[in-house]
Amino acid sequence: MSDGNVSASVRALRGRLLLGFGLGLLVVLVLVMLTDLRKLASTLETFRWELVPLILGLTLFNYVLRFLKWHYYLGLIGVRGIRLSHSVAIFLSGLTMAMTPGKVGELLKSVLLRRVAGTPVSVSAPVVMAERLTDGVALIVLSLGGLYLFHVGGAMLGLIALGAALLVFVFVTESGRSLTMALAGMVPFVRERTHHVVALYESSRRLLAPRPLLLAVAIGIISWSGECLAFFLVLAGLGEEASWRLLVTAAFVLGASTLLGSASLMPGGLGVADASVTGLLLLVMPGAVTVPEAVAATLLIRFCTLWFGALVGVVTLLATRRMFEGGAPEVEDSLENSRTISDILS
Repeated sequence: MSDGNVSASVRALRGRLLLGFGLGLLVVLVLVMLTDLRKLASTLETFRWELVPLILGLTLFNYVLRFLKWHYYLGLIGVRGIRLSHSVAIFLSGLTMAMTPGKVGELLKSVLLRRVAGTPVSVSAPVVMAERLTDGVALIVLSLGGLYLFHVGGAMLGLIALGAALLVFVFVTESGRSLTMALAGMVPFVRERTHHVVALYESSRRLLAPRPLLLAVAIGIISWSGECLAFFLVLAGLGEEASWRLLVTAAFVLGASTLLGSASLMPGGLGVADASVTGLLLLVMPGAVTVPEAVAATLLIRFCTLWFGALVGVVTLLATRRMFEGGAPEVEDSLENSRTISDILS
């Protein structure tokens, strides 16, 4: 994504965000309609609501570790002197954009980073890509126990792993770089912006070098374990017996569903991730979980992860928007003549 295209992308974020929230409400209505409303209400009444603060705390644990990865990545691409408070605000604001198709709106973080630190979008955009890639690999690792236990989903996870390996090949190896640059040279629009492609490649090579890649995946495994444990508590709170098998089940269902939702490119994985959580629970826990219980578990974990994250992002963006109103004085502001952050939210 070139700096020259940032303005149009930012102007489109508000509509995409509203679309995401609208689709989210529709998905909730569809899930509720698929089961007996009275049984669903009864199931939710029996849920141990005192677990909610702990569940939300585990979601926040995920965000804290993912922020550490984000800040580590900024150091790798040469961002120096950025205040920790600014880095936190940019990262948390990006959570709002998980509700955009394919999480493409998370490139808002690159826009805000340019305003604060003057870092070109072509340099920082690979950070968002590397975050998604390493999170995906971490979720595949967390899902392996369920693959062994239930023997389902192997083909899907294999395809996603193949896609991740292809990205590493394209952005890290010299062969992948040469091939991509040759193909890019055939496209006039891209050929005229070769310096942006080179900047993107240089950042990607730093982020996906063996040591940073392994460290980021390790952070991802630990951070996403928090949300897997949160889902375990949701299932236990609905009356399932707490056991190692239930923990493996929770990690597999949440990991596989999150990957499917991301691969679908739907805003927040809406519809796909929700249906996957419900469907996989019924598939791997036949007889133990009823349809109302599966739907209740889906609604609870999605509200405590996706929707909670979106709320944190909106609150952060509203609270810190003045921080981002001014561009970096030493660079041309790529958002010139575009809406301010205040305008986007109004």
